Amino acid sequence: MTKLKEHVLVTGGAGFIGSHSVELLLQQGFTVRVLDNLSNGHLDNLPLHPRLEFMRGDIRHSDDVKAAMQGVSHCLHLAAQVSVNSSVEDPVSSATHNILGALNVMHEAAQAQVTKLVYASSAAVYGDSDQLPLQEDCASQPLSPYGLEKWVDERYATLLQSLHGLPSMGLRYFNVYGPRQDPRSPYAGVIARFLDRLLDRQEPIIFGDGLQSRDFVYVGDIARANVTALLSPRCGVCNVTTGKSISLLELLEHLRHLTKCHLPARHMPAKAEDIRHSCGDAQRLFEWLAFEPQWSLQQGLVELIKHQRQSDVARVTAMPINA
Repeated sequence: MTKLKEHVLVTGGAGFIGSHSVELLLQQGFTVRVLDNLSNGHLDNLPLHPRLEFMRGDIRHSDDVKAAMQGVSHCLHLAAQVSVNSSVEDPVSSATHNILGALNVMHEAAQAQVTKLVYASSAAVYGDSDQLPLQEDCASQPLSPYGLEKWVDERYATLLQSLHGLPSMGLRYFNVYGPRQDPRSPYAGVIARFLDRLLDRQEPIIFGDGLQSRDFVYVGDIARANVTALLSPRCGVCNVTTGKSISLLELLEHLRHLTKCHLPARHMPAKAEDIRHSCGDAQRLFEWLAFEPQWSLQQGLVELIKHQRQSDVARVTAMPINA
């Protein structure tokens, strides 16, 4: 394994995507600093490692970001408010995290003259488009404040590259799933929520008719894309996608088979901010980053269920026994 001298700051590094990215960076020889306020991340997600430094701080506080940015060569910005529902219910708080917080990171990265900034964007910038599969030059018509915030981040990144020469790439993640995504959190994706209820032998809940489709990407592939983008000279925005979609009803059938729980779904009214169909075009991902996802949906679901069952056993074993 090649040893690298780069020192990477990962904001939100104790979270779901962040912790997987940190592990991969350490495996590849990077020195890593994590900035996280632990509002959603957990220290237990991070390994003990001599090349890993943790700083507790908030991207909304410029002094925290400036201190964390000192001496780093690259920055992976993942800290965010990532719930679409929360952005609808409290758009001011969401924008404070996702626009002002992101701008703090971008500004301090420019001041520190980092070699490359990679930041998390989202397929939510596209909104409900009928131009499937979605290419990066499709019109942006976000249905939620969250999607709009990510689009604004992309505009700021482009502007700061023009004004200050900050090299950056925004990765438009499609629907990410995998271990460490808390199913009981408002930030959890549909796979985590379905699986949590099926393993507890409870009926899964579907908002709408279940015919809406999604492009699911395993978190291990997201981490690989993050690291690849950090080392790439390319700048701009790029989908991180499998290029394949599946309906929620089909997804649920897969999970029923794997968990051996065949309870019927309970349908709730559809949410106005939910996108009907989503599927990304992976051409730029391959051409710019020479990247292809390694995990099929079946493989990812099997790995996730295995991890979830191990976590459940560990939690039960650790529970105190009442005398």
